[in-house]
Amino acid sequence: MEEYKNKVVLISGGLGDIGRAMAEAFLTQQAIVCISDRFEPQVASERWPLLDAPGARLFYDQVDVADAGQVDAWVTRIRQELGAISICIANAACVTIKDFSTLSNAEWKNEMAVNLDGSFFLANACAKSFVENEIAGSIVFMGSWAAHAVHQNLPAYSVSKAGLRMLCQAMALEYAAYGIRVNEIAPGYVNAGLSKVVWSSNAELQMKAKAVVPLGQIIEAEEVAKQVLWICSDNCKHMTGTAIVMDGGLSLIRP
Repeated sequence: MEEYKNKVVLISGGLGDIGRAMAEAFLTQQAIVCISDRFEPQVASERWPLLDAPGARLFYDQVDVADAGQVDAWVTRIRQELGAISICIANAACVTIKDFSTLSNAEWKNEMAVNLDGSFFLANACAKSFVENEIAGSIVFMGSWAAHAVHQNLPAYSVSKAGLRMLCQAMALEYAAYGIRVNEIAPGYVNAGLSKVVWSSNAELQMKAKAVVPLGQIIEAEEVAKQVLWICSDNCKHMTGTAIVMDGGLSLIRP
């Protein structure tokens, strides 16, 4: 995939398991990778020492994606310092494991602000920069199979991801005239984030989750990253407004 060499890639939520896996995948392909997250730079370096590695074409910024001003400033700064952006991955997300009866208004608003608003702010800022720089760029939303399968204890997360899917389709249609592609990767059970924390302390829960998946496997963050590399490549040049559901068949038993 020489096509990624020297291309500028933006990834929000870059310090999470999936974010790091995607950053490493693009770095392997000689891209220039810019990640953001909510942590201060010193904390970010402690969480991921690669940020301080000499010669690494990896750049970090502390950005609250729920703040449109911070997102716009980040995109503008990257364009000025590193050149035109080619790939945008809206990956930042948060989740609250509660049902409607216990979910607070503040928790609902926070998930919508990060998962949906934040994804829009970043994707649209990058799309406008693609147009200004005449770049046929690629935008990828990190979605979830929860966008179409009801999860009783993830109401805010599920609704935000369902909204993200329509956002993906609406942006894909509008920006297609500029050669810009907008797609979604929607994983099922991934050994990352909160799930990884829970499963690492309780192997039995992971085995139970694995047993539910028709293909009998839990997805690793690196496997999600490979799908992102593929969907951004010229192999998928005719694909836009598409949700790639990689859930091992979960949607077949919980449509």
